[in-house]
Formats: sequence, structure tokens, C-alpha cells
Amino acid sequence: MNLENAQNQPVKLHLDPQKSDGPTLKGILHDIGRQALASLIILVIGFFALNYSAYFQIAKNEFNKYFGNETASPLNQLVETKTPATSLTTNQEIPDLNLEIMPSDNRIVIPRIDKNIPVISTSSQSLINRDWDGLEKELMQALQNGVVHYPGTNTPGQGGNTVITGHSSYFPWDPGRFKDVFALLHEVVVGDKIVVYYDQEKYVYEVSEIKIVLPNELDVLKNTTDETLTLITCTPVGTNLKRLIVIAKPV
Repeated sequence: MNLENAQNQPVKLHLDPQKSDGPTLKGILHDIGRQALASLIILVIGFFALNYSAYFQIAKNEFNKYFGNETASPLNQLVETKTPATSLTTNQEIPDLNLEIMPSDNRIVIPRIDKNIPVISTSSQSLINRDWDGLEKELMQALQNGVVHYPGTNTPGQGGNTVITGHSSYFPWDPGRFKDVFALLHEVVVGDKIVVYYDQEKYVYEVSEIKIVLPNELDVLKNTTDETLTLITCTPVGTNLKRLIVIAKPV
């Protein structure tokens, strides 16, 4: 080959589009997808770790329902409003005697979820002063010892709306023993009975309505014309996205 002709020939470069020193769009998207999936898995594991106790209750309850291992709660006997008369002889009876021992503190009993819980009262001063930070702090402290009778709402037997709120789940490092006491409140159904012991008196209610509302829907705290018991907790369990509301009327 003539060297002079060879020098005048154009140089041809063969570039492989599949081979490049820099990252491709497909590779970048793949890496982003892997990172997003890994982050999601970590978030899910962290969520269930933080709410382990509450979701253990839920899983256990679902397991028992699925395999038919449900047993009637002994608390069901407390929803009875009367104690039957006891026959002494064929021709002699004593009148109805209510010998039920009242708890020394205020309590709420929900047989459906097998819960017998102290009801804690707090001062209404923060509410009167519109000190919302102070009110929130008082409620969080009270929730360590049970469920809370919401300040400013009526008490049982007084008529109007009695509001009781409790945790469905809370931080595991919180010192309270009741941070997931309402984890199974969603299992309650219309027609269930609930008992409240307040100031040594017994009040029996029947669930009439169950609903879910947003946190800013505060009508559930308003007074009612007839006597009402309103239970409130956060839902879904482990979040504060919405509120589960259980409404009951006296029997």
C-alpha cells in the first residue's frame, strides 16, 4: 500500500454505544430503585419495632380468631346491670341484691378487648387558659397511668358527652404501662357493652356508632344533648394520621 495514500485516508472510529466510561440512565434508575427499596424496608422494620407491643396484640388476636381459639372474657359478667334474686325456700325469696364490689378508683371495662383500665382525670386549668402546650403535657403524663377523661367534658351520670382517650401505641421507651391499651379498640362492634366505674357508681353503655375522623375534626369533643360516652384513639395503630371514635349510649 502506498504510504502517501494511506496517510490521506480518513481515520474511522468504532464506538460501542453499550460501552461507556460514565453511568447510563438505566444504571442510575436501577441504583435509585435499590436505594429506595432498602430505605422502605428499613422504615417498615423500624415502624414495627417501635410498635411491637401493639402489633403483637393485634397479631395474637387475629391468630386466635383464625384458629377459633377465642374465649369469652370474664369481664363480660360486669356488663350485667342486675344481680338475680336468690331463692331461700320454695315460698320465700329475698329482693334483688347488688353485691358487686366497686373499684376504689375510676375505671373503664371493655369486655370485647378484655381490658379493665384506670381512668385518670386531669385539671381543666390549662384548657381554660388556652395553654395548649401545657394541656398536651398534662395529657401525656396522665396517659402513662391509664386512659384519660378529657378535661372540659362531662362526667358519667352528669349527662352530655363524656370523652375518654387512650394510646393505641406509643414510644417503647415511654415509662407508662398503658401505651398500647387501645391497640385493639378497632375490634369493638356496635352493640358491645362498656362499663365505666366513676365515683363509686357503675354506668353501663352500649356502643351505637364507630367512625374514623381527621385529627382536626373536634366535634367529637363537643357536648351532646343526651348522655354519651366517646372513646378516642389514634389510627392506624402506630400513627397519628386519623382518630378512631367509639360512641356509646347508656343502657
